Amino acid sequence: MMLTEVTVVGASALPVQGLKDHLRLGTGFADDGFQDALVERHLRAAIAAIEARIGKALLTRRFRLVLEDWRRAGDQPLPLAPVGAVVSVTMLDGFGGSMVVAADRYRLVPDMHRPRLVSTGTALPVVASGGRIEVLFEAGFGVAWSAVPLDLGQAVMLLAAEYYEHRHEAGLAAAGLPFGVVSLIDRWRTVRVLGGGAA
Repeated sequence: MMLTEVTVVGASALPVQGLKDHLRLGTGFADDGFQDALVERHLRAAIAAIEARIGKALLTRRFRLVLEDWRRAGDQPLPLAPVGAVVSVTMLDGFGGSMVVAADRYRLVPDMHRPRLVSTGTALPVVASGGRIEVLFEAGFGVAWSAVPLDLGQAVMLLAAEYYEHRHEAGLAAAGLPFGVVSLIDRWRTVRVLGGGAA
């Protein structure tokens, strides 16, 4: 399985000013726009770290999932949530040929932790020998920062501020996320059982 981000979050969707306001409580800096690029980088790093930990996309964007075969014949779990739409499913035959699967042959089963692509018939299309599947889908809570749940938004602010405050301390490599961040994101984590086989 390989998951890649097809579209990226635009700078205008990021709470750059919100983080600058948050940082002023501890350090302060002139509001001349000089720090914007640095603040944006720390926000993106914090978002990526939290998304990786909880298996959720905070801001909506498009992803491509490449599979060698379906997990099960009738349905395929998707690795991120919440999924708003499955854009396309394409079968590749290993010789450069491709076929887009008709949208009426599958449906999305939304779930905050384990969304799934499910066959509307008895099974999803059979993968050719040496072939693969490409699933294009959109995931995220919304396109604007206001759509992100408040606890996750606060976790991003705390973690981005931590990155900003310690940006010159190369030797400070924390083993994990700060406790305050972990406590905010804990309820959003996807608990996997049986080595992910039941996911």
